[in-house]
Amino acid sequence: MFEDKIIKLRKLSPNDFNVYHNWRNDLDVMYSTSPALDVYTLEDTENLIQIMSGQPDAKGYIIEYKETGQAVGIISLIHIDTKNRSAECVIDIGEKDMWGKGIGKAALTMILRYAFDELNLHRVFLQVFSFNQRAINLYEKIGFKQEGQLRQALYRGGNWHDIIVMGILSAEYKQMASHTEPPIDSV
Repeated sequence: MFEDKIIKLRKLSPNDFNVYHNWRNDLDVMYSTSPALDVYTLEDTENLIQIMSGQPDAKGYIIEYKETGQAVGIISLIHIDTKNRSAECVIDIGEKDMWGKGIGKAALTMILRYAFDELNLHRVFLQVFSFNQRAINLYEKIGFKQEGQLRQALYRGGNWHDIIVMGILSAEYKQMASHTEPPIDSV
């Protein structure tokens, strides 16, 4: 659907359950993104992908690394509220060897452009665990602002952690994007 010099986003399909299943069951990957650390059966993951790829109030995409064509992550807009022009963004970079290569930033930039320019949303928000400082720094760099926190809502690693809610408004994104955003090719 969209691409830049690093990645391509393609629509999530029911056939993506195998690759997502590996990420979903990798506790290192899910530790900093999923509230429920669990082991899932292949059938559980297949059912989830079927639901995610068919939901009218969700837009799910596989992130492919252009250099190799490898699926490396997933990004979605979920709970799209057309009346209030709002959606939640979720992202996972499932291939650990691809962490720190700018893939998350590129995928977020594309999904925000799509959310604000194509879907005409007013607000996109996300949730991040308070110990995931690397993600918080990225979100702030893109223009997200902290809107609130769910105090001690997550028990992880023997400690309680906050879940931080961050959001970005269309005007904030457009102001930020006009200064920093490289062109994205629609495919």
